[in-house]
Amino acid sequence: MGEVVRATAKVWPSRGAIFVVDDGSHDRTAAIAEEAGAVVLRHARNRGKGAALRTGMQHALDAGFDVAVTLDADGQHPPAEAVRLLDATPDPEALVLGLRDLRRAGAPRANQISNGISDFFLSLFAGRPLHDTQCGLRRYPLRRTLALDVRDDGYAFEAEVILRAIAGQVPIVEVPIEVLYPPENERVTHFDSVRDPARIIVRVLATLALTRGLRRVPAGVEAPLGSTARSSTGAHVEADDERSRERERDADAVEAQAPQASPSPQSSQSPLSPPAP
Repeated sequence: MGEVVRATAKVWPSRGAIFVVDDGSHDRTAAIAEEAGAVVLRHARNRGKGAALRTGMQHALDAGFDVAVTLDADGQHPPAEAVRLLDATPDPEALVLGLRDLRRAGAPRANQISNGISDFFLSLFAGRPLHDTQCGLRRYPLRRTLALDVRDDGYAFEAEVILRAIAGQVPIVEVPIEVLYPPENERVTHFDSVRDPARIIVRVLATLALTRGLRRVPAGVEAPLGSTARSSTGAHVEADDERSRERERDADAVEAQAPQASPSPQSSQSPLSPPAP
């Protein structure tokens, strides 16, 4: 965790811009993240990856940022790839998905199979090819993503948000990325290759029902929004509590880059110094 925060801070375009969401961990996750220079947001209990992502995104939006880049804190995603994803498209409203080559990266066979099944069915339902629907390295447009009202608190968040983005006419861009996988016997993961894909299927079917087969955004969700008053960017780091392998995800983090345009005259908040939670 600490090494991922430090390594990302070295290459990220702005300083003081790393947010970590401690999702109910019982080890030193929060302390290690703070020592490494991150701002830590805390959940009193474990709520799941999707809930942690929403907390981080909302905090980044409140601090004045427009987009967030998410990456795993287990070291799977090299920080340089997060920076590359940040600049993948000039459209701040696009959802940018990292595209892994799992076979070349040496991902466990079970991960390759579950990812392939997920990609096949989500592509079928979406009516367009999607090549990596489970990759955690992404760039989210914050306001539009939160307006989509994604409901899942667990791993299915990442599949649901894609379908809701398509229904909400959010542009989707896929960018090939490099990933690092340790030997299978050294890898720590909370993703269950049987249970979690089943949960994803249930959530996908519910989302299709709510969006009438992706023909519309569910009632009550905001319409697509235009650019905000100031342009800024961000990144997100996820961390695990290694004491609890039963949990879906025990900590997440968000990094944010300084705005590239002048701040709005209505706001005096500096995104370089995000407020403490």
